[in-house]
Amino acid sequence: MAAPAALPGGSVKIALLAEIKNVLPRIDLLPAIEEGFAAYSEGRAVVPPVGELILDKGEVHIKYGAIAGEDFYVIKIASGFYGNPALGLPSGNGCLLVFEQKTGVPAAVLLDEGYLTDIRTAVAGAVAAKYCAPRTVERIGVAGAGVQGRLQLEWLKRVTDCRDALVWGPLPDELEGYRREMKSRGFSVETTREAAAIPRTCNLIVTATPSKTPLLSAADLRPGTHITAVGSDTPDKQELDSEILARADVVVADSLAQCRLRGEIHKALAAGKIDESRVVELGNIISGRASGRTSDSQITVADLTGVAVQDIKIASAVYRALAP
Repeated sequence: MAAPAALPGGSVKIALLAEIKNVLPRIDLLPAIEEGFAAYSEGRAVVPPVGELILDKGEVHIKYGAIAGEDFYVIKIASGFYGNPALGLPSGNGCLLVFEQKTGVPAAVLLDEGYLTDIRTAVAGAVAAKYCAPRTVERIGVAGAGVQGRLQLEWLKRVTDCRDALVWGPLPDELEGYRREMKSRGFSVETTREAAAIPRTCNLIVTATPSKTPLLSAADLRPGTHITAVGSDTPDKQELDSEILARADVVVADSLAQCRLRGEIHKALAAGKIDESRVVELGNIISGRASGRTSDSQITVADLTGVAVQDIKIASAVYRALAP
């Protein structure tokens, strides 16, 4: 479908969350996000450093960029206020602004309430697993029973047949809600209050928490395990013991430039546990310019800090799908 032009006279498409959710099932997001990562690693994207507000009760991220030859550039504002559920509010919120790349004319405001960030993050987790997970996934481990922990498991359906999962979280009620919801989506889910139980029994692991202290230890990892870490998106967060990255055979960054400054790779570099030369970008694995997993015995780690090309791809696709 051709991209709809911005409306004359300065009119801008304003889409609410319900409209956005209605069109998403019509979009094949996995290849779109893959294309975004490949474009980034090939140098075809302009992605400035992340804008960031760290507040007393939460954090706000501003990500923006453009991909050469595409129709739009996108500016995204996304927030995380992790005490909000106790107030009956979602922890995430935000919106995306879509502009014509050739003219700078505003095309759309996507009032997604943070939903598209949640989805594109989960899709990226599936992309990382597609290229880095072992061929036979025995059990999926998820650290974090919130929205992202649920979406990560749901999107892994696209790349693995495994439906057996172990989920960790600090809140019993949240864990039970997770178990019931994911059971309704076809998963057999066991819950645990001990994070170390995950690497002992799972060989595909996703961490999706705002933790500032490591949840997983290298001593508990089995050969052949893949870990996708998505929660550590600010310089002070850390979900993995840096020794895990030191032990890993393959260390993958969504953006090396970002991972120098935030995320698990940032922590491991600062601790002297790994050398930057060992890190490969996910986009280069997708395009065949670098290798991901090459044997079932390897330990692989993907550090996903969230790159603006994901926002460009999902926002552009949603805008096209909203066209009459």
